[in-house]
Amino acid sequence: MAMPDTAAALLVEQRGPLLVMTINRPTARNALTTDVTTLLTEAIERLETDPSLRVGVLSGAGGGFCAGIDLKAFASSGSPTGLKEMLRDRSVKPMVAAVEGFALGGGLELALMCDLIVAARGTKLGLPEAKFGLLAAGGALFRIPERLVTSMVLTGTPLIAEEAADHGLVARLTDPGQALAEAIELATAIAANAPLPIAAALRLIRSRAGRSEEEMWAMQVPERDTIFTSSDAREGALAFSEKRVPSWAGK
Repeated sequence: MAMPDTAAALLVEQRGPLLVMTINRPTARNALTTDVTTLLTEAIERLETDPSLRVGVLSGAGGGFCAGIDLKAFASSGSPTGLKEMLRDRSVKPMVAAVEGFALGGGLELALMCDLIVAARGTKLGLPEAKFGLLAAGGALFRIPERLVTSMVLTGTPLIAEEAADHGLVARLTDPGQALAEAIELATAIAANAPLPIAAALRLIRSRAGRSEEEMWAMQVPERDTIFTSSDAREGALAFSEKRVPSWAGK
């Protein structure tokens, strides 16, 4: 396995079925630039297209996750190219964010692009865009419960990870310095499961906002029919009866 280029703005490392992506601009609080966004978009495309990869893990170097867009770069050249599209489209495969220190503005929206967030206690999660004349336009306004995001956006005051966990935004809390290890453990548990139902579940979960239960049942039917007749469904049943670890084919 090739070692990641430590000079790169994004470090990418495959660990078995996991693709670990680390924003590597610690002296700039891992702020987002076009370079970071381009490299991260390429890494997510690799995650999606490589059949040996099951789950992505996203973290930041130097004890912080991401402080949002690089305001110095924004002042001269505007928002990072491709950032809106990346936050909107997300990965079709599950991703886990490992958050230490801070996730602010676009950094929090980057974490919310992931399906689960693991955060160290004391980490600050905030949407301070209005303090800089900007708008939280990368998904946070509809990925965080209405009452909570209203307070966060209007005041710009960050939540502490423990508070975010109480509201369901953080899946697991860790001691400082342990978020990446915990995220890898969580991602490994996800990767052990059959990929077809994982992908179907993500599509349904992401589509449920604003839809009635009847609409969701209708959306679920084709997904269920495809999965229950798949080779992996039979393999799962056989592995259970034969008391062995299943070998997933993704079909």
